Amino acid sequence: MTELRSAVSVFDPDLMLVPAVAYKLDFSDHAGEVPLHVHRKGQLILALRGAVTCRAGNELWVVPPNCGVWIPGDVPHSARATANACLNYLFVAPGAADLPDTCCTLSISPLIREMIDRLARDCCAYPPDSHVGRLVRVMLDELACMPRERFNLPISSHPKIKLMADALTLDPADRTTLKDWARHVAMSERSLARLIVLETGLTFGRWRQQLHLVVALRELASGEAVQNVAAALGYESVNAFITMFKKALGSTPAQYFAQNRDV
Repeated sequence: MTELRSAVSVFDPDLMLVPAVAYKLDFSDHAGEVPLHVHRKGQLILALRGAVTCRAGNELWVVPPNCGVWIPGDVPHSARATANACLNYLFVAPGAADLPDTCCTLSISPLIREMIDRLARDCCAYPPDSHVGRLVRVMLDELACMPRERFNLPISSHPKIKLMADALTLDPADRTTLKDWARHVAMSERSLARLIVLETGLTFGRWRQQLHLVVALRELASGEAVQNVAAALGYESVNAFITMFKKALGSTPAQYFAQNRDV
């Protein structure tokens, strides 16, 4: 069996001296685990199909439909893509666009998606005054106007919070209470509750729910059935899971993915 190549080895965006360059990657031909790496250009990750989660800084990010994860240049990051994932990467040179200086999820309009896809088909150097050069200028101006979304899980580098995050990421169905976690990490329940808010900005309950949302988006985008995702996250019923999802995103899983397929 042929070993799949790492996505990092197939393209170096920093070799191209242009304001922006795009690259399409089908993970049926590449390893799903993208190791920790860094490049000078900032990177926007768009999922055309399937799903991908990224680790950057002290946060875990999911790339849902109709959104993209923005990672500024010189920020170390890694990723994990599902086997059916096909992604468009947009790399933006420092100073080429007024984009955030911290990692975030951006809502992506159909216009920008099409422009990035067009640029990915012409993955080569281009003169600034060429048709592609003009398209890139408009695309970057539009991208700078896109609103932020919240599809991330703050993890924190604090060893006790990281221990909890690693355990819950491995087993999202884990329903260990805050009291039991406090005993496990040798803290009082009140002190651990304060530490979680200090490190993540969320209460323990909201933090775990955000983890469930991140995992749910990844699994549903990969084609997993709602019933299976609900069970994997430890929900007693599918309705309880759908209620959580709708409260967070304003629509049921079926509605959310149908709306974004139609965009």
